[in-house]
Amino acid sequence: MSVLYLHFETDERASRLAKLMKSGAHVVVAEPRWPGFFELAKREKPYAIAIDFSQAPSHSLETADYMSKARETKDATLFLLRVPTDRKEAVMKRLPKAELVTENELSGKLAHMEKEAAERARQKKEAAAAAKKAARAAGAAAKAAAAGKPLKPAAPPAKAKPAPKGKAAPARKTAKKSAVRKPQPKKKK
Repeated sequence: MSVLYLHFETDERASRLAKLMKSGAHVVVAEPRWPGFFELAKREKPYAIAIDFSQAPSHSLETADYMSKARETKDATLFLLRVPTDRKEAVMKRLPKAELVTENELSGKLAHMEKEAAERARQKKEAAAAAKKAARAAGAAAKAAAAGKPLKPAAPPAKAKPAPKGKAAPARKTAKKSAVRKPQPKKKK
């Protein structure tokens, strides 16, 4: 699970990225240039996309519009950073599901989303383990039914009793060897 952060290469990008990394999310950075950002989005399958409008806002708007409609990324949460005030109305009209946020707000939201994603992953893992256990039990029952044997619950392993204090443990008896012959020496004539 990752967050795709689209921002043109500038001097501020590294410091802005560092603020987002504090959220604990795995952030992947790219420039909003076609087709690089979209190939990266298809490969990473981000749960959130953050687009910075500080450089080339019209280009960033086109990128955000494309990402909101593309089959591979339309379900990702879209966050828009530093949208110019004169374009906010047009952006919200074109992208009604997108959220206008600051870096601090985005970091908080990403931290919350990361916790939710971890919880969903844990629940999914537990459900898979329970399904696997049920499938094994069903398989064992099917084998037993096919063999005509009733399914018995597993018996707990027997525990060895400790020897009484002060006495040595009794020696084990060895089984008698039956029908074992020793070779006879050959007789001279």
